[in-house]
Order: sequence, then C-alpha cells, then structure tokens
Amino acid sequence: MLAKPLILIVEDEPGIADTLAYALGTEGFEPLCCATGEAALQSLARRAPALVILDVGLPDLSGFELFKLIRARSDVPVVFLTARSDEIDRVVGLELGADDYVAKPFSPRELVARVRGVLRRSARPSAAPASAPAAAPTTTPIEIDDSRRRIRFYGRLLDLSRYEYGLLRTLAARPGHVYSREALLAQVWDDPGQSFDRTVDAHVKTLRAKLKAVAPAIQPIRTHRGSGYALADDLPAAL
Repeated sequence: MLAKPLILIVEDEPGIADTLAYALGTEGFEPLCCATGEAALQSLARRAPALVILDVGLPDLSGFELFKLIRARSDVPVVFLTARSDEIDRVVGLELGADDYVAKPFSPRELVARVRGVLRRSARPSAAPASAPAAAPTTTPIEIDDSRRRIRFYGRLLDLSRYEYGLLRTLAARPGHVYSREALLAQVWDDPGQSFDRTVDAHVKTLRAKLKAVAPAIQPIRTHRGSGYALADDLPAAL
C-alpha cells in the first residue's frame, strides 16, 4: 500500500488542530499536530512531511520566523493559517515564499482542497548537485518545459514556486506584452478573488531576484507604471 502523505499541522489551538487533523485524515492524509515551533522543528528533523500547515500566531515564536527556519533546511510546501486577514500579513507571508495563505475562520473542506492543489501543482524539481558543472551556453534566454514544470534561464534551471513558475510562463508567452496585475491574478492564481495586487508584486520581486542571480546585468521583467509587468522583448540571445 502507498504511504499516506504526511501533513504537519503547526497550530496551538487544540480545537482547530483536531478539526484539521480529522478533515485531512478522512481525505487520505496522515496528519501530525504540533502546538509549538520547537516541536515542529523536532518533528521535521525526524520525518519530512509532504506539506506544512503553519499558524502565524504560535506561543513560542511567530509563524513567519518558524517559516524562515523551515526554509533554511527544507523546501517543503507551506500553507499559512492565521486569524488575521489584513492584507499586510498575507503579503508578508507570500513575500517569504509561502505556497498559499488561508485566513480564519475557514472551511476545513476548503483548506483540504487547497492542500491538494498545492501538492498537485507545486512539485519542485530536484536541485542539481553543488558540484554540477555550469550549464552550457544557450541561444534561447528562456526555455519552458511544461511537462516537468521547469524553466531554464540562459541554460540555468530555476528553483521556482508554483506561482513564480506561472508568472514567468505567462510573461514569456508574449514578450513585450504588458499584463495588468488583475490579468496576472486571473491567469496564475487559483482563486484570484481572494488575492491582492500586492500579491503579484511580492512574487515578481522574488522572481526577479532568482533571475538576477543568473544574469545580474539583465532586467528581464519590466515594470510599466500604472499598467503592470512585461517580459523584455530585447533579451540578448546568450550571456
């Protein structure tokens, strides 16, 4: 029998943790609950989960700080859970690189659906070993492999979240075309009605940083004030 995907629930409110554990358990997942950040880190050291549901408000440290500690050791998908629905909290979480964000009160069925969506669409390709040789020069600045959900930039494989992948894929489909934030939300996000313009800005920021790491002298994503974003249509063929 196939092992059930382990979902680590980091939530200090027993009622919410129990509700999530029950909903996930009945849908074929193996839930594991931790009430503190320290307990969550210990659990991660023992066994790698398929996904982490992380409450922002924990008794020993903030969920954002715990997220940074998790990211230092793993790229496991993370869904933030919080009682605060302010836009700034959502943007902070997404800027850090979270895969999704759900505000309380929420429907357990909806959260389970989001978990399934993240697991289905955010599979990240394995990173190349540190000793791997540099990629050979290429005449195509951006190469998209839809079957593997991979994108190479000047021959270098990018480590992208699902939203970063969707953004770059959309922009690369029509270089020079200016996409409004609303258009990008509609094309890339699962539930654009629950997202904000600043969500796009946050992901463009992290995407630019990853592109700059490959080609520091090039700015492939251009900002058009009052309009949106476009992929440069004058990228050099090779570095």
